[in-house]
Amino acid sequence: MNSGLLNLGKSLEDYLERILLLGLSNEKIRVTDLAIKLGVKKPSVVSTLRKLAEEELIVYEKYKDIILTDKGREMAGKIYRRHLTLTRFFNEVLGIEHSQADADACLVEHDISLETFNRMFAFVEFIERTPEAKELVEKFKKKL
Repeated sequence: MNSGLLNLGKSLEDYLERILLLGLSNEKIRVTDLAIKLGVKKPSVVSTLRKLAEEELIVYEKYKDIILTDKGREMAGKIYRRHLTLTRFFNEVLGIEHSQADADACLVEHDISLETFNRMFAFVEFIERTPEAKELVEKFKKKL
């Protein structure tokens, strides 16, 4: 991965992103919550949480709630923004159905370079702010 974040890899990034999202919808995040959402066994979650704690991205103690540190929250936010931007690009610009765009974003988000990501982000923002560009995108999608 070359996107301006620590080189955590797909699995750790997925955990950080999921912890962030669970934290937005729940007050407490537990090992069981993550195991269910990620479709993995609890021992795998515990092992990964220990790695995230070693990187000082979360506070994790056995049988206690999982808490993102400031560093972890910042990183998780960047990961999530990257995911949302890719989903928007695939869906809104390329006309890919939303659930497929979201799935594709999950595949791409861990390996995209910072330069490519920044260009995609700028392009999506440009289209939103420029009526002529928005019209061209709509014409493109109608041709598909």
